[in-house]
Amino acid sequence: MPLRVAAISFLNPAPLLYNFEHEPTATQLRKDYELHYTSPAACAQELLTDEADLGLIPIASLTPELAIVPGCTIASQHEVRSILLLVKNPSHLPTRDALQQVRTIAADAASRSSQAYTHILFERFHNAQPTFVEQPADPLAMLAEADAALLIGDPALLAREHRTQIDAAFHEPLLWLDLAALWREHTGLPWVAAVWALRPESLARSGVEAQRLIADLTAGRDNGMAHIDELVREWTPRLPVSPETIRTYLTSNIHYTLDPDCLRAIELFRALAAEIGALPPMPNLHLLK
Repeated sequence: MPLRVAAISFLNPAPLLYNFEHEPTATQLRKDYELHYTSPAACAQELLTDEADLGLIPIASLTPELAIVPGCTIASQHEVRSILLLVKNPSHLPTRDALQQVRTIAADAASRSSQAYTHILFERFHNAQPTFVEQPADPLAMLAEADAALLIGDPALLAREHRTQIDAAFHEPLLWLDLAALWREHTGLPWVAAVWALRPESLARSGVEAQRLIADLTAGRDNGMAHIDELVREWTPRLPVSPETIRTYLTSNIHYTLDPDCLRAIELFRALAAEIGALPPMPNLHLLK
């Protein structure tokens, strides 16, 4: 049986999925992998309920039963741009003081990880406990109801493209904060969003060996990064942002290699999230070997 693969239908995993979507590799991979697209949260749910064998899932959704596939990640070394925290700041306070004034956050429900990072930012680093309310990813509607808005993925990139209009819609200043940059500022580590995670027992059922799986996914990442121009051409009609924004995002904002710093970041994130009760404890990361 082919491995059932749940993938994310955002811009940021495009290089990781290149070989699944382009010939001649797509036809070759279909012998061993059956790919479908869904949201980050749904990827994780399908893995946990055995509806998928392999998924690109938020690190908040990792469990001890799942194995992290080495090699690939969706992370950022500095500013990611696609995790955006908009904060009302009528008194023109410094960022730290403005964050401590936040009482309510309207949050895009698409990713548990982004919400957990935001909980850590406020509770661990700013000693504040705002209330989170899930709402669709519409910054104007979100800020009409809350002190801050959390946007992730493509909606965050689109909001940045329309910053002038969003700022003009309010009679008070807004802080435009990059969650990855804030995480880096407080921890000195990369911000990590997602990893390939596997139900290990599915390998025997599929006949795909662990080392081949690792090699297939790593080769896909490398081939995707070698075809950035092609990906920019494909994605430009799908998102109302400039080709240069897409190119910069894929080549500078996102980091696709699961290196030791990224693993340390995942461990710290899960430890801090467990301390504040945002996520269950996860003492050890399980890496596929």
